[in-house]
Amino acid sequence: MRLKGKKAVVTGGASGFGEGIVRKFHAEGASVMIADIDVNGAAKLASELGVSACPADVSNRASMEALAGAAVKTFGLPDILVNNAGITHLPQAADKVSEDDFDRVFAVNCKSVYISTHVFVPEMKRRGSGVILNIASTAGVSPRPNLSWYNASKGWMITATRSLAVELASCGIRVNALNPVAGETPLLASFLGEDTPEMRAKFLSTIPIGRFSMPEDIGNAASFLCSDEASMITGVCLEVDGGRCI
Repeated sequence: MRLKGKKAVVTGGASGFGEGIVRKFHAEGASVMIADIDVNGAAKLASELGVSACPADVSNRASMEALAGAAVKTFGLPDILVNNAGITHLPQAADKVSEDDFDRVFAVNCKSVYISTHVFVPEMKRRGSGVILNIASTAGVSPRPNLSWYNASKGWMITATRSLAVELASCGIRVNALNPVAGETPLLASFLGEDTPEMRAKFLSTIPIGRFSMPEDIGNAASFLCSDEASMITGVCLEVDGGRCI
């Protein structure tokens, strides 16, 4: 019960790493609100676990303001905000990625953190406490070819995490990030280009431990960083990658 009494909002919480975080937070005693653009998926998981759900487009300020209002109405100001929702473009040369795809990647992966900071941080400042966890990626540390704009968006998130950690520390707010390697999530096929045994083997050959990040791996790391046990940890971008970035 590491998170007993804590209230958490997890964006992109209906599937993938977000679902792993939601399940672990719930198991550790937190009250959780799943925020996801996948309304049906969020409702299904919320019903299974007995937690809350709210539709949310993380790239839209009005939608995020509605999410904050729903959270406060449901259980009060969140203690924990997990910026997990993210997307990628398909693997291709940097000069071939369309402007629409570029804009979408940066809206969901970067602007969303800007918006959530505007929406949630002022009240956390007034209270004098809070934890923000951003789900970045090893792509922001050790980029792979043909994912340049996705890599850049995750590098942006890593820098934003560290900058916010320094800025908000005096306000009692901790900010950290996790850097997973690709995992068994709905985005895997997009990273690979095509989900075949050959492509999986090629990708796995770059991970010393020899497997993908699992939602449970990310949930376990998130639970620690968002708990009071990590009260001295801020500005950390923890690689959960089986040695990928060594």
